[in-house]
Amino acid sequence: MLNKISPFFLLICCCSAYGQVDTASISAKLQQNKELSKNSVCLIYKNGKLLYKRESPDLTAKTQEPVGAISQWITAAVAMTFVQEGKLSLDDKVSDYIPLYKKYSKSYITIRHCLTHNTGIESDFTVTKLFQKTKFNTLEEEAITFASKREIKTNPGTEFFYSNVGYNLVGRILEIIAKKGFDRIAQDRILRPLGMRGSTFTNEDYNSATDPSMGARSTANDLTNFMTMLINKGMFNNKQVLTESSVKTLLTLQANAPLKNVPKAVEGLNYGFGTWILEQDDKGNIHSATTPSFTGTWPIVDICRGYTLVVLTSHLKDMPPKEFYLGLKTIVDEGIPPSCQ
Repeated sequence: MLNKISPFFLLICCCSAYGQVDTASISAKLQQNKELSKNSVCLIYKNGKLLYKRESPDLTAKTQEPVGAISQWITAAVAMTFVQEGKLSLDDKVSDYIPLYKKYSKSYITIRHCLTHNTGIESDFTVTKLFQKTKFNTLEEEAITFASKREIKTNPGTEFFYSNVGYNLVGRILEIIAKKGFDRIAQDRILRPLGMRGSTFTNEDYNSATDPSMGARSTANDLTNFMTMLINKGMFNNKQVLTESSVKTLLTLQANAPLKNVPKAVEGLNYGFGTWILEQDDKGNIHSATTPSFTGTWPIVDICRGYTLVVLTSHLKDMPPKEFYLGLKTIVDEGIPPSCQ
């Protein structure tokens, strides 16, 4: 017998063309975690149609929350807009844009290394520091510090070490190319074109550096828009935001080096650009992916089944394990057959 749905939540189960999705089981599973059941919004969309929606009075599909590591997925997409315009190559060296990196024996680090956590630059970054505000005032200051005060621990491309180094370096490089602040760049190239009106990289206090690695704030609606664009090969509202080639790059296995300092929530998964791979084919093409925030927010995109699933939360003291979120995906998968060969 299913658990009674909490009266504190608004629940909408859409059972039209995709009524085979067992929305009652999704609701029951969300109820299993007491903290999550009182402090989350869940959205499932396919082909622009709402299949499922559950939100609380204080946390709705329009509520803006910090989304932590999901920032990297967005930042990688922003970088790809420069690549598709010929203003940047993934194999460009960081030192091409920040010459200081030549002086400190870091001239071999590329943009690709940065986007796959393969820079080799020493970092003390840990999950416990995810929620600490950056001590830097600008990305320029941060990039200088990475060059002059951090040692090269391993050769670039030889070891995956999860940290904020690579993505914040890329953010600074994009600022140099565009001659704008990173949040403005993200707004112009990804957030506004995708109708992500509730998303920003601007700090709440405006007094510290933008953080392309961990600093985004977003909503369940906005994350749905971002993943819908990926499903539609870069198209959103009849506009080509990313090229099909850029989307394919984002959704391809990238990190082949040994993975170290991997957050517990994604242990056992491989990495693309800004995203963790849930399912892939023999060629490394991603069929489904996620980039969980360590606040408890999980966006999942299933390219082969054509749906998006978002569980967005405020900061949870006790985040459910990976298996909990993948259990939600399994319920949806059982109702939507895959289209990939």
